Amino acid sequence: MTFSKLCNEIFWKATTDYHVTDSVDAPMNNPYELKTIEYYLYLKNWIDAVQWHFEDIIRDPQIDPVEALSLKRRIDKSNQDRTDLVELIDSYFLDKYKSVEPLADATINTESPAWAVDRLSILALKIYHMQQEVDRADVTEEHLNQCKTKLNILLEQRKDLSSAIDQLIEDIENGKKYMKVYKQMKMYNDPALNPVLYGKK
Repeated sequence: MTFSKLCNEIFWKATTDYHVTDSVDAPMNNPYELKTIEYYLYLKNWIDAVQWHFEDIIRDPQIDPVEALSLKRRIDKSNQDRTDLVELIDSYFLDKYKSVEPLADATINTESPAWAVDRLSILALKIYHMQQEVDRADVTEEHLNQCKTKLNILLEQRKDLSSAIDQLIEDIENGKKYMKVYKQMKMYNDPALNPVLYGKK
């Protein structure tokens, strides 16, 4: 099984599992062994699914301002968790291919494998929700046709991205590409780097 196929199967399972309750407060029941790549992929998509719905909720024009502020804090934490997990998945790749000697003409990719996997996880959610729109019975034919077109594009995008991820991993395995991972260094959550948090006048 290719790595992208593994990702897509786990992402779809996590997405559908989340929508059993469709609640941002539902507990995650990760079926995979702790600290395996499968466990991290399931967790990754679960975080993305929760955040997807956080973003829906906070756009409610009638939302209570106090509730909105609390939700914004949860979104910030979710963003940090997502970034930390992507970096953890990249650590998996770095460790897996640490013995590979890059070829003399090896090049670096514009993004690491895990950040490409991050986009694949989001695509699973886009496809799921666009399919929901296609399945609606309370909308116009025009709306359905527009959503069908968008769904087909998303499915094609997943196919292309999956192929690109597998090609990147193969190139890393063969020394044609090398990994160089930069931490995101997000500043807004860091009390030492956000002027509002460290009290800059």
